[in-house]
Amino acid sequence: MSRPIAHIRNLIPGGRLPDSRPPENNLQDVTMNLEKVDYVMEQEQDKRKMSIFNPLDPTPKFEFYAKDTWTGRIKSARPSLDVLRKSPDPDDLPPPPEDDGRPKVKLVRFGWVLGVMIRCMLNIWGVIMFLRLPWITSQAGIILTYVIIFMSVTITTITATSVSAISTNGKVYSGGTYFLISRSLGPELGAPIGLLFSFANALACSLNTVGFAETVRDVLKMVDDVNDVRIIGTITVCILLLITFAGMAWEAKAQILFFIALLISLANYFVGTLLPPTPEKQAVGFFGYRAEIFVDNLLPSFRGKDGSFFRMFSIFFPSATGILSGVNICGDLKDPSGGIPKGTLLAIFWTTVSYLLIAITVAASVVRDASGNLNDSLALDSSIQCSGLGCKLGWNFDHCEQNHTCSFGLANYFQILTTASGTGHLITIGIFAATLSSALGFLVSAPKIFQCLCKDNIYPYIGFFGKGYGKNQEPLRGYLLMFFIALAFILIGDLNTIAPLISNFFLCSYGLINFSCFHATITKSPGWRPHYHYFSPWTSLFAAFLSFILMFLFTWWAALVTFAIVLSLLGYVTYKKPKINWGTSYQASFYNMALSFSMSLTGVEDHVKNFRPQCLVLTGPPNVRPALVDFVGTFTKNISLMICGNIFMVEEKSRFPQHSTDMLVDWLNQRKVRAFYTSFTADSLTEGTHSLMQASGLGKLKPNTLVLGYKTNWQECKPERLQDYFNTISDAFDSSYGIAVLRMMDGLDIREDLTSGRSSAIDNPAFEADENTKSENEETDRNSDISDDGSNDQVKTVFQTKQGRKTIDIYWISDDGGLTLLVPYLLTRRNRWKKSKIRVFVLGDQETMQEDHKDMKMLLKRFRLEIEDIIVITDVDKPPLAKNLQRYDDSVAPFRLTEEQSRGDLQEFRRLNPWTVSDKDLEAIRPKIERTVRLNEIIKKNSNHAALVVVSLPVPDLNCPSSLYMAWMEALSFGIHCPALLIRGNQENVMTFYCQ
Repeated sequence: MSRPIAHIRNLIPGGRLPDSRPPENNLQDVTMNLEKVDYVMEQEQDKRKMSIFNPLDPTPKFEFYAKDTWTGRIKSARPSLDVLRKSPDPDDLPPPPEDDGRPKVKLVRFGWVLGVMIRCMLNIWGVIMFLRLPWITSQAGIILTYVIIFMSVTITTITATSVSAISTNGKVYSGGTYFLISRSLGPELGAPIGLLFSFANALACSLNTVGFAETVRDVLKMVDDVNDVRIIGTITVCILLLITFAGMAWEAKAQILFFIALLISLANYFVGTLLPPTPEKQAVGFFGYRAEIFVDNLLPSFRGKDGSFFRMFSIFFPSATGILSGVNICGDLKDPSGGIPKGTLLAIFWTTVSYLLIAITVAASVVRDASGNLNDSLALDSSIQCSGLGCKLGWNFDHCEQNHTCSFGLANYFQILTTASGTGHLITIGIFAATLSSALGFLVSAPKIFQCLCKDNIYPYIGFFGKGYGKNQEPLRGYLLMFFIALAFILIGDLNTIAPLISNFFLCSYGLINFSCFHATITKSPGWRPHYHYFSPWTSLFAAFLSFILMFLFTWWAALVTFAIVLSLLGYVTYKKPKINWGTSYQASFYNMALSFSMSLTGVEDHVKNFRPQCLVLTGPPNVRPALVDFVGTFTKNISLMICGNIFMVEEKSRFPQHSTDMLVDWLNQRKVRAFYTSFTADSLTEGTHSLMQASGLGKLKPNTLVLGYKTNWQECKPERLQDYFNTISDAFDSSYGIAVLRMMDGLDIREDLTSGRSSAIDNPAFEADENTKSENEETDRNSDISDDGSNDQVKTVFQTKQGRKTIDIYWISDDGGLTLLVPYLLTRRNRWKKSKIRVFVLGDQETMQEDHKDMKMLLKRFRLEIEDIIVITDVDKPPLAKNLQRYDDSVAPFRLTEEQSRGDLQEFRRLNPWTVSDKDLEAIRPKIERTVRLNEIIKKNSNHAALVVVSLPVPDLNCPSSLYMAWMEALSFGIHCPALLIRGNQENVMTFYCQ
């Protein structure tokens, strides 16, 4: 720990770190039991790791982006630009963290197996599988039953992929489906669906409770069908409520027991179908596997009031609603982003297999109609003539078939799986386990979704139910509310009436989930970076339309009622306009529309998920610096704002032709660069840039990042020009802009490649030719796969070529909020750069190199960035080569004060000549320069074959001379053969790993 502290001491001439400071950061409120590592000691070390640029400028850390206390780490805040711009003061150094003495709390968290896969399987293996799937098979036949199953699986699988994409696009809190939809589509649609989905879960609880009650009634052979179901269902749901009050830990233990019982029950059924049927089983329709039974059950035979394909579909579909069970308790999962995709898809696979096997096995071994009477056996009276399928199997069921009085068989007896199994009692236990587990799961899910909705305060009068109790913030009031809703529908007492209503609500939710995924993808927001890649926005859109269509095909009046409720609730939220900002995909789509219809974005608040580097590029005439234009255009095209700024001096205005603006706009259009062009008259570059930064843009289409080329002739140009360039950068920092400075080995200006006549028409003397440049056609010749952009008479640049498998090397020296990472990531989304791999270099110590690597890897993983490699630089403190230091000294020498100048009125001289450097200035910055020169050596060694090098740009002190800062940048970027981007954000987060 002493080594990082020593580093900071070396950075401050004569300065010492205080031995103790009052604490400013508090320890976590809570820690998750998945955090096995004690991060407190790590934080004490990490807190003191600072950038080589400034003793107050920290290296990138996880805690700068965390806004909660779930990780077991200490939440930190990076210093602002105002702090970094001041001269270092030992009293400003960050204090070490201290424990606030508050006790840490262990929360109940579930892994993906127990929390997602098993929970989903239990809710899918519900009442429909045991009590209605055989009956649906008898009605629809094997073929149409498989169609129903596969259509359901298609919707649920696509929905699961959409849920996986949304849930892996940032940390997911409690609230389940409501949270996903509302944080993706916004409160307008999210809130109505949250309300309806909570209601649907309460109905699903009543559905499974009624299924349990029907089984108990049949086992006990009660006579009052409806009232017995009501009584048993009421008692059951009261017991389930008590289990939920006991907490999630007890609920999880009960689910494990139910799962084991279900597996035993299913195994018992499949074994039973292989056993020879007894006469008693044959009397009720079970004959074992027979080809004639299979053929007879192949086609549909619809009967009764429910006898239609879509009625069967609507009754079956509630069995597919359990796929969101893991999502609904995402706040209680250890790793929602990793567990939800894996657990949900595996649950769908295994349950689909079981449904297909049960349907085909029961349809191949059980006839549709049977009397249950042993006396109908033909073996007892062979003289009886009959014509039905039972005759071929030795039984005469013609009488009950013709009179429609058969009480048994596949089409009449809901408990037929009990007969077909090895032991009927195990099937009964399985039915109990399936119905109770599903009812319990839905009873737990509904209040948690509703609690999240209540806490968002979107609707009035429901905040009362948002209060949580205990360490897990259990919604006890919500449990009571959902209990009464479930109880009300249990009193209906008819499973076939409740099932279509549930299908309607769940289909509406599935449709909006899929539309959320589609909408977030097509808006191409930089904040949309899901870990889960195996989804397509078009399949999501297909599933959304299919869900909405099926709603009307199932129960048209219920679909109309649902849409009416959604529209009413949507209208209320739209009218009230709640003051919430979740970074939704609607905001991202508004941004895209604003490129053509800028006024559409006026009322939308900013959000870190939708942050885009909106660039004001100091190009001068854009065709003079095509590489700068092409570089920025690569990562802003179609997704962000780009303004090419051309500032010319007042005295040169008459030399600037009136028609040149149209020429430059045509040049941009021919080059297919999506950018605005603007010119401005000013007395200096600084004044003109300041005016452009203040006045450019409209509404949210306003620049937040200043991009300019590196001034390579800063040693030879007039000192006033140097000071003007430095003041431009300094003013951008003061305006809280991000800064990006592009440097290329061959320079940016290509005036010599333009014809003399053309050059005179569009040259701007304010942007003087800073470099002796070569034609960059040489560069494109080395990359034969030239881009398709630009016309033949335009000079092509390296940024218009395919980069192949080169690397983009990011030297993230200072934590600036993430702009250093975001720009390279946006580059890799383009075809020319998509094969390029990103490498991240960070500072660290030899003793803590593994911890530094692990910490950075975790941070980048949370950002959902595909990083090829992470390298920890541990030798930045080694002395640089003497010749490189000498080169730096030589670059500063022309600006050093002479002894004679130092003896005079130094303050007045420095005011008139702010570019001059005193010995005190050199001594103060010497430790930083030595590390900077050493970093430059490391960059040239490690990034010799990179396509682009991105380095954190140092922030100058307010008193830093312009020549000293330019020498600092020169020492950092000298001799890099590929394009080098010196970049710095404004210390505000532009990257996030949160869903909200």
